[in-house]
Amino acid sequence: MTVETSEIFDALLENLKVGDKADTIASRRTEITKALNKDFRSKDGCTEYTLMVGSFGRHTAIKSVSDLDMIFILPPGIRSSYDGDTGPRRILERVRDDLRLRYPNTDIRVDQCVVRVQFTSNAFKFEVQPAFENEDGTFDYPDTKVEGWKTTKPREEIAATKECNDRTSKNMRHLARMARAWKNQNGVNMGGLLIDTLVHRFFSQTSDHDSASTSSFDLMARDFFEFLKEEPDKDYYLALGSNQHVKVKARFQPKAKKAYNRCLEAIDDAGKSSANKKWREVFGTSVPLATSTSKAAQSFRDTEQFIESTYIVDITETISIDCEVTQDGWRPTKLREMLRTGALLKANKSLTFRVTGCTVAKPYELKWKVLNRGSEAERRDMIRGQIIDSSRPGIRTEHSDFKGEHVVECYVIKDGIVVARDRIDVPISNTAVRSAAVS
Repeated sequence: MTVETSEIFDALLENLKVGDKADTIASRRTEITKALNKDFRSKDGCTEYTLMVGSFGRHTAIKSVSDLDMIFILPPGIRSSYDGDTGPRRILERVRDDLRLRYPNTDIRVDQCVVRVQFTSNAFKFEVQPAFENEDGTFDYPDTKVEGWKTTKPREEIAATKECNDRTSKNMRHLARMARAWKNQNGVNMGGLLIDTLVHRFFSQTSDHDSASTSSFDLMARDFFEFLKEEPDKDYYLALGSNQHVKVKARFQPKAKKAYNRCLEAIDDAGKSSANKKWREVFGTSVPLATSTSKAAQSFRDTEQFIESTYIVDITETISIDCEVTQDGWRPTKLREMLRTGALLKANKSLTFRVTGCTVAKPYELKWKVLNRGSEAERRDMIRGQIIDSSRPGIRTEHSDFKGEHVVECYVIKDGIVVARDRIDVPISNTAVRSAAVS
C-alpha cells in the first residue's frame, strides 16, 4: 500500500486538534470569570475582563493540553489596596477564596503567581493570574516569592505568533503543534512558550517552508529538528514578541537529534508503510498506521497498548530510567553504559529497570511498557507491549530470553495526567525480554 506524505501529515494535524475539548475549556473560563467579577465588580453573570494566554491563547495548543492559563483583569480602582509586601498574597488568596466558593469540591490553591484550579473530572487545571492592565497593554501580576508585582506581555506574544503564522501560510502553528506532539511522545520537558519561541526562531532563519503544503511537511520536520539539535545550551531564550526570559527546563538537543535521524529514515521510506511507523516514533499515535498487512495474515496477536488511550499525556516534568544487567559470575553493568560503549547484551540476563531521576513531586503513579520486536517475537506471539505496574516501587524486573529487539518505557502519572516519560531502546544482540514472572 502506497502512503502519501500529505496523508500522514493531514491526519496528524487533524488528530492534534483541541476539538470538542475547547467547549469545555470555554465553559470553565466563563464560570471562573463570572465568580471573580461577582466579587471584584459586584456584577452577576459578567464574562468580560479576562484573557486566555499560554498555548491556548496563542492557538498552538493540541488535544492533550492540560494546563490552561488565563488572566483575570482586576479593577484599576483597587490597585492601591494591594500595594506593599502582603499585597500579592492577599490578592491571590482573595481569588482563591472566590473560586473555592464556586467550586467547593475542587482542589484550589495559591502557587506563587497564580491560583491553580485542578478539575479532576476533566484532568486539566486552570492557572488563574489576577493582574492589573497597564495603558500599553502589558499586565502587572502578583508574585508571592518576591512579595511584589511583575510585568508580563502576553498580548505581544499572541501578536508575534499571529504575524508569523500569517506569513508562513499557517505553518507556524502547524509546526508548533507538531513540536508539542513530539515532546509528549518522547518525554521532552519543554514549556509551550519555549516551543513557540523556537518555532518562531526557526521560521525567522529560513523561508524554505513558508508556503509548504503537507506534502512536504516531512522536509519541514527534518529541518526543524536539525535546527533544534544544533542549538547551543542556554539557560533561557527571549520569548517571541515580548522578549521576556523563557526558562529552559531540560536539554532538548539529544532527543531532537534522535528525532532528526528518525525523520531521515522516514523520508527514505516515503510511500511505504514503514514510514508511518517512523513518523509515529517522532510524533506519537496521532500518526495513523498504514494498513499494509491484514490482521488475518498475522501470525501473532497485536497486544501493544498505548498510554494515550488511557491517560492524557502532557509532558511538563522529567524522568530518567536505566537498567542494571546481571548474570551469575559477572559484575552488574548499566545498560546505557553498554550502549555507549557498543557492548552487546546477550540472552539469559537479569534486567532491572529502575528510575534514576524524577522531577515530579510525590505522590505519583508509575506505569511501564515492555515491547518486543522482530520476527522471533512475532513467531512466538510474544510482542507484549501492555501497560503494566512496577515489580516493586520504582523498579521493573525483566529477563532476556529470545532473539529480537525490545523497548522499555516508563510513565509518571499525576492527577490523571502523564507528566513525564522515558524510554530505553535495547539493541541486545538480537535478544528480547520476557517478564521475570514468565517461565
